Amino acid sequence: MSTATPSQPHTKWAAAALIGVVASVLLAVVVLAFLWPSKTSQTHNLPVGIAGPEASVTALKNAVGASGTFDFVSAGDRADAVRQIESRETYGAIVLGAGTTPPEVLTAPAGSAAAAQILTGVAAQLQAQVSQQVAAAGGNPAAVKVAVTPVVPLSSSDPSGAGLASASFPLAIGGMIGGIVISLLVVGAMRRLLAVAGFAVAAGLVIAFIMQTWFQYLQGDFLTNALAMGLTMLATSGFIIGCTSLLGRAGIAIGSVLTMFIGNPLSAAATPWQFLAEPWGAIGQFLVPGASGTLIRTLSYFPNADSSQQWWTLGGWAALGIVLTLVGHFRSRPGMHVPESTIEHPTEVRHAAV
Repeated sequence: MSTATPSQPHTKWAAAALIGVVASVLLAVVVLAFLWPSKTSQTHNLPVGIAGPEASVTALKNAVGASGTFDFVSAGDRADAVRQIESRETYGAIVLGAGTTPPEVLTAPAGSAAAAQILTGVAAQLQAQVSQQVAAAGGNPAAVKVAVTPVVPLSSSDPSGAGLASASFPLAIGGMIGGIVISLLVVGAMRRLLAVAGFAVAAGLVIAFIMQTWFQYLQGDFLTNALAMGLTMLATSGFIIGCTSLLGRAGIAIGSVLTMFIGNPLSAAATPWQFLAEPWGAIGQFLVPGASGTLIRTLSYFPNADSSQQWWTLGGWAALGIVLTLVGHFRSRPGMHVPESTIEHPTEVRHAAV
């Protein structure tokens, strides 16, 4: 006698159609999350130093200030403009010479290849103006050259900066993978924290080895770069683990969405964050991908720059993950109680005392 297994009931037609529509909406959200920042990005509010005679500076500001491309920062002289670039206060500078001295454009390709390209275009415009002035004065235009000086160039192993910019996405994915795997496979809050600490240390050393020793995308001190990578991993994976401990498996989705679909598009890894629509560019710098990208670039090429905001941001996200993990752990613990069977009846206690 054969036993027939009951067939699973089919999904209703209306529900099937609705699920398909919801899936397409989710896809649209994902596409918009990655494409919207680049679509709305504009070349504006770029901090650029400017130095030179007051009349020349005022004339240049009036000529190019209306476009909104630059946010000029006054510099006392060329040395001051260089200091601003090296401390990441500006993305470059325009130094206007006195008298017949031609202007000079200072760039920082290591800070942003896009900003350096824009400033190189400004140098071409200045060259055309200077050539016209020299020709009108009866001189030789070919003898006057507007110099473009890269104050902070990229390394020869990553001349376009593509390697450094493309590291943002793998770092975000890596932190998510660590958080998800530990959340699913490790049971116990303290054990999860131990696992994520080990993951962060190992991942930081491995990624720094690949990006600095092997590919030579990173510069500077190896251990400091490894610490930055490890803290990035800890901030992302720790937050996902904390959300999971507090909310269950729904926390994995929340942590992943915040990292991949909000933090990563707003990280401005390939362009200055000032180019993103306000205030999203500034907000992105306080999320893990944005803070991590800025910190890694600063450690490699701008040792004189202040990176405290990035360190505190990553440390804050890591601490938040730890706190959420502990809160979820203690909230889920059952309250202590004494079983009724172990409680002696007051009358029995009295007789026993007698």
